[in-house]
Amino acid sequence: MAAEIYLNVAVSGLLTGLVYGLMAVGLSVIFGVVRVVNFAHGEMMTVAMYLAIVLFNSLGLDPLVMAVPLAGVLFVLGYVMQAGLINPFITRPEYSQFMLLIAVAIIVVNVLLIAFGPDARSVQTSYAFDSFLVGPLIIDATKVYAGAATLVITAALFAFFQFAPLGKAIRACADNYTGALIVGLNVKHLYALTFGIGAACVGAAGSMLVLLVDVTPSLGPASTLLAFIIVITGGLGSMAGAVLGGLLIGFTEAMAGLFFTPSAKSMFSFGLLVLVLLFRPQGILGKRVS
Repeated sequence: MAAEIYLNVAVSGLLTGLVYGLMAVGLSVIFGVVRVVNFAHGEMMTVAMYLAIVLFNSLGLDPLVMAVPLAGVLFVLGYVMQAGLINPFITRPEYSQFMLLIAVAIIVVNVLLIAFGPDARSVQTSYAFDSFLVGPLIIDATKVYAGAATLVITAALFAFFQFAPLGKAIRACADNYTGALIVGLNVKHLYALTFGIGAACVGAAGSMLVLLVDVTPSLGPASTLLAFIIVITGGLGSMAGAVLGGLLIGFTEAMAGLFFTPSAKSMFSFGLLVLVLLFRPQGILGKRVS
């Protein structure tokens, strides 16, 4: 019986970790190409979560169904942010970029506080309490749906960067900025597209995560920190590393909540990060800088 409980909790944590991974993929993509650390990453995700709640409460639209449309909304927001706000800071010192995005994050949190207040909000779908029985496992249907949707979106993103001409152009900008300029690529436009893609990832992740957790404006900074833990654990700039990091953090948090208390999960996430930094500073799937 104890083994079944552990297995159920582990599977639940891994499914949640998939959504974490999609969130972190967005951060990893932005850094891997634009070389800008998005300190407003989690705050952008909370915007998507609140939009999902508003659409659910006013129009009855399922957050899972709205994952792609909300990804589109966040894509536009990310593109405009990069093209109009961040691109002028690309050649400035890194601390200027950090301060800019921290300022954006603070503004977003306070706008959400003004608009929605500090109280936690959530959605209750018709399948909120459904589950699947797979042998000894009782798996939350909501997490299965969210995890499956995450796999589809992540696979599509991998395919885009691997096979689409536009994805290859973005990778070329990441590999050699000067070379991309020489061959005539519109680097600023591609940077804006990349930031938009990263924002779309958090838009989709937020639309699914709203089914799993309650939302408050303060969730934004916590989610940004979580995304950093995941991408550094998996390897900053590695999409596969972000997914792996999300799975590890989801699993670690779930098991910490089982063996200790839910409030201890952050401690174990940071513990995992420390271990990775000690033994593999570039991250599990990251490339060592020569």
